[in-house]
Amino acid sequence: MHPITTIAVVGASGRMGRAVIDAATDPSSRCRTVLEVDAKTPDSQAVGAIDCVIDFSSAAGAVRAARLAADHGASLLSCTTGLDDGARDAVLEASKKICVMVAPNTSLGVAVARRLCRDAARLLGSEYAVDVIEHHHHRKVDAPSGTALALADAVGAGSGTLVPRSRIHSIRAGDTVGAHSVQFAGPLETLRIEHDAVGRQLFALGALRLACWLHGRPAGLLTIDDWLDDRLGHTPGACP
Repeated sequence: MHPITTIAVVGASGRMGRAVIDAATDPSSRCRTVLEVDAKTPDSQAVGAIDCVIDFSSAAGAVRAARLAADHGASLLSCTTGLDDGARDAVLEASKKICVMVAPNTSLGVAVARRLCRDAARLLGSEYAVDVIEHHHHRKVDAPSGTALALADAVGAGSGTLVPRSRIHSIRAGDTVGAHSVQFAGPLETLRIEHDAVGRQLFALGALRLACWLHGRPAGLLTIDDWLDDRLGHTPGACP
């Protein structure tokens, strides 16, 4: 386990970028910010070693983050949702040179919820109709959210049947940080797996935890499931 992980934050002027930078200033944090990148910041300002690039920006920012990470031999934590094909291709291409994780949601609770959804779909079978409901603040542009799509993918992985887009419901209103519910409605009963985020600090702390875990890992594309499997293989407290 590395004592300190140096990070570059792409999307530093955004809400999540600032939250990550603020969380990294906590004395207990094992991360230290060495570069804050926004639309006005040239990459040439990077000095010294970068261990992980954390991206909370845009499709164009994700391309820039992938290039920055590859140029510095750093791992990449891509957290931007709503990526276009070009941005996805750039992130995947980077994984040939560096360690890359695409994580539209960095919450440990959401990661566990995804796994529960997969297992529930496998156990309940086709008798149960599935709906994914997500609620975010009115400023969030992409719909459905990346987390809602990830939860739907988890259901599909368990059941072997894709969740139709018509069964994924998005609400954009108020100041809700993020609320997701997966509903399995069957004969005489309904099962719901729910997650509520009560503050952006949740995702910032999750991103720093993942950055520490990615530090120094070999090139390739990893998922949060890889991180969960690693946690299960360690005693409590041994894995970030």
